[in-house]
Formats: sequence, C-alpha cells, structure tokens
Amino acid sequence: MSDRPTLTTTAGAPVPDNQNSMTAGERGGVMLQDYQLIEKLAHQNRERIPERAVHAKGWGAFGTLTITGDISRYTKASALQPGAVTPMLARFSTVAGEMGAADHERDVRGFALKFYTSEGNWDLVGNNTPVFFVRDAYKFPDFIHTQKRHPRTNLRSATAMWDFWSLSPESLHQVTILMSDRGLPVDPTFMNGYGSHTYSLINAAGERFWVKFHFKTQQGHRHHTNDEAEQIIGRTREGYQEALFGKIEKGEYPRWKLQVQIMTEEQAEKTSYNPFDITKVWPHGEFPPIDVGVMELNRNPDNYFAEIEQAAFSPSNIVPGISYSPDKMLQARIFSYADAHRYRLGTHYENIPVNQPKCPVHHYHRDGQMNTYGGLRTGNPDAYYEPNSFGGPFEDKSASEPPLKIEGDMSRYDHRVGNDDYVQVTALFNLFDEGQKGRLFRNIAAAMGGVPGHIVERQLAHFHKVHPDYAAGVRKALKDAHGYEADTLSAAE
Repeated sequence: MSDRPTLTTTAGAPVPDNQNSMTAGERGGVMLQDYQLIEKLAHQNRERIPERAVHAKGWGAFGTLTITGDISRYTKASALQPGAVTPMLARFSTVAGEMGAADHERDVRGFALKFYTSEGNWDLVGNNTPVFFVRDAYKFPDFIHTQKRHPRTNLRSATAMWDFWSLSPESLHQVTILMSDRGLPVDPTFMNGYGSHTYSLINAAGERFWVKFHFKTQQGHRHHTNDEAEQIIGRTREGYQEALFGKIEKGEYPRWKLQVQIMTEEQAEKTSYNPFDITKVWPHGEFPPIDVGVMELNRNPDNYFAEIEQAAFSPSNIVPGISYSPDKMLQARIFSYADAHRYRLGTHYENIPVNQPKCPVHHYHRDGQMNTYGGLRTGNPDAYYEPNSFGGPFEDKSASEPPLKIEGDMSRYDHRVGNDDYVQVTALFNLFDEGQKGRLFRNIAAAMGGVPGHIVERQLAHFHKVHPDYAAGVRKALKDAHGYEADTLSAAE
C-alpha cells in the first residue's frame, strides 16, 4: 500500500480520477455535475490577488533581531531590551516595477520588516535610502503616477518623472542617491535599510525621544553599473530572488547592524531643519548612531505566495515603547498601508498566518473577508460589544503615550517656503569622488533621454544650486549621450 496521501477536494472528499473529465460517453460533452473539474478550474481563476500598487516585485526571508546594546533609557519596548531575540520577516522590493519587472532595475528598494514581539507586531516599513522624494503625502499619489505607465502609450515616461522632479525640488536628495552607485545594489544583502521616517521611543518613565532607525549591511556595499545590470537582465529577470534565496539555502546568512539616532524633544526645537521632514537626514556628527543589535536572515519561506506575497507591512503596527512623530508622510502611511492590505488581502488580513501576532489578540472586529478564527476574539460570544458585563476585553490605561506638543493653527502650510532643499544634497555631492560623480552624471543623462528641453533645463538649474559642477557634469553627459545642447529642444518636444 502506498504511503502517499489521498488527493481530495477542498471539502475533503477523495478524488478518484485527476486525469480525465467526466463526460457523456467517450466523445460526449463534459458533465456539469463534474464538480471536481469545476472546483479545479474555479480555483485556478482565483489564484491571483491584486498586486501591490507600489513595491509589487519583492523578495523575502525570515530571521531574528538580537539586541546586544542597551537603549533601555530611551524605550520600554520589550523587543529592544538587552538580550532580546525576536523572530522577524523581511521583504525587499523595487518601488515602480510590476510583478514581472526585472530585479536589476535602477530604483529605490523597499526594506520592510515585521517583528513578532511579545507585545504585538512591530512593523518598520522603509527603504534602502534614508530620505524620500516628497515630504507631504498629498503629493505621493502624483509621484507614483509618474513612476507607472503613461495612460496613452502604456510605457514608462521619463518626461513625467523629470517633469515632476524638476517641479519638486525637495526630491533632489533622493534623486541624487537614486542616480548614484547606490541606486543599483548587486542584491538585497549588499544594501542598507532605513526606517526613513522619524519615530518616537518612549521609556518606562513616560519620556519621549525622537529616533531614526538604520540597518547597516554587514556584507559591504556592492553595486552594478547600468551596463552590468542590462547584461544580468538579459540572462535573468530574477537576479535578486536567486541571490537571496540561494545564499540562505547555502547557510550564508546575511546580517545587518541595527543602529539608532536619538534626538530629545528639546533638541528638535533647535535644529536648523525640520527633523520630521523625510527629505532630510540627521547629521551623524550631531546625532551619532548608537549600536543596538543585529538582524540576521536565516530561513527561506516554504511557500512564497503564502508568506511573502501575502505579507502585510504597515507603519500603523507599533508596540509599547515605539510610536509615531509629526512626519507628514508617516502620518499618511499609517492609514494608507493598512488600507491597501484590507483591499488587497481582505478585512481580517492580519489573521493570515504570516501576519498573525505571536501574542494573545483580543478585539471586537467581526465578520467580513478573512474572518477564519470563528466567533469573536473576546472569549465570550455574549461579549460582542464594549463596554459589556460578560468579561470581554477592555482598555489598558498603562499603554497610553505622553502627549505630543502641538503648536500653530490648523492650515495647509506651504512646505517649500523657507525650506532649504539644496544644502544637504551639496554635502552628499561633496562626499563623492570623481569616479562616483562621473557615474552619477552618466546615469542621470541616460535617464533623461527624450525629455523635453525646458524640463531638462529646469532640472539642471536645481543641480546648479546644489553645486555648479553637478549641473556642468550632467550637461556634458547629456551632450555625450544624446547630443543635447542648451539652445535646442529634444525630439520629444
């Protein structure tokens, strides 16, 4: 007798024949009562779910976060206490590409982490860069539209990208990083990760500190040129997946050092820049990084769809001792990420195993998609509302946070007025050696092919404000690559 399990329908009935449809005679039509065939076809039609609108192409693995330093004076979060070891999931991704895009495209990389702590899931959803293109989420949908396909041509539009960037000088910092060597990491293990936003740490005494999270690769930084990436894409569109999965399978577990920058509330009131502006960094000389621990990825998923494609990360997932800040982009992402998962995966998306917290969960949310836990998460079927007299879960005042200091009137403040979008980019540009600058110039020129001249000139004016050599270098690279001259317009115009 075979030890193999019997094939069944989803309801558990044994399947007698998985090779042939049920028909009316050898040459007759298929019978409607062949429910096993109908079930099989119907499931196939529903095997795909909506891909992520952003960060659709991704690669992930499981691991641990081990705390080796002591920042207990800043936070009471159990996962950040000395000696804590927390299981976690990481998903890396490109931003603009669809599910079928090539891994080795020049793009910002998503760096999303889910920590399964004893106090609930803590998600840190950032990128491989410490800054972003826009500082106000009101412009995020517009920016993403420029990264997607043109509604008429159904092609990517360099004109749309540079038009938006040239009209949004706050994007200069991120654009410079994207077009530098770090815009094309060899694979996910050779890049840093950043929480990007400013967050809160809250200690046992109820004191708040502002914090930036950094994950520094221990594999070193390695990058491809555009030409090298094109050769790889000609061989495979799955280079990142191959590298990450292959290394972990071979026991070559990648590691990142967790560091934090800490700023007091008093210091935040005195900085020359807005410390909650995601287009800005905190200078390390002013706020030195503190070593906290090590993140290691050491297990591949058993089922990519179940554990990576269905993984749902959101900045709304915080735990006691970690919280938010007035960062406009962060405030909007608290809503938009969780809302995207409710649409894509279902109302109770956090009941999917990969998203389930490892601690007890009690709430009054009911019905809707993905409610697979049965009844309510209250411990008593009579306790389906709150307050109640039937022992249902109730609030815990000890989880309260200290109040945020808020000043000013409610209004739509112009975030560009009085905001210097050039000085930090100048500091970054001055860190590049001549080889890095040359590649930066050529990468920008390559990305500007076909862009109308007036948009090119507007962007060059921004580069000039960063440093005259920046504009001059890009202008020469444009001439070398496309024959561009300042007094002519491109063929696209």
